[in-house]
Amino acid sequence: MNSLDKYKQDFLLLLEAGYIATNQTDEDSAVKLFKAAELLDKNNALIKIGFGYLALHKLELKEAASLFEEVLKQDTKNEMAKAFLGITIALMPKDTLKGEKILKEALESDDKGVKKLAGIALDFVDKFLKKEPSPVEGKKKGKK
Repeated sequence: MNSLDKYKQDFLLLLEAGYIATNQTDEDSAVKLFKAAELLDKNNALIKIGFGYLALHKLELKEAASLFEEVLKQDTKNEMAKAFLGITIALMPKDTLKGEKILKEALESDDKGVKKLAGIALDFVDKFLKKEPSPVEGKKKGKK
């Protein structure tokens, strides 16, 4: 029996706490919580998604996309990773349409949470990212 086996039931608690820490912009705690969860189940995709979610919050878009793509290479049907990848790519100025396409695919999910996330993200893309000029481009009028 592994010395960590008695903590296996805490895996989801640690993982969820990592996501909460991310939402509260507590990167240090999030990293520690995700690493603790990783000690208990190193192959669980939710850990890599958690690290990708943290990178997304920090707008480290290439890092986030890489992590979500790794999950999808191992499990092409991971709808959470697909939705987060769509959001990440949509935020990249030159790839907004590619991200929107991925989000539309995620919108077809049977998972209500993923479907809701994809819908909110698509709404954001329509209202803010596809609008001329996009927030990234800034106002072009009046600039010389």
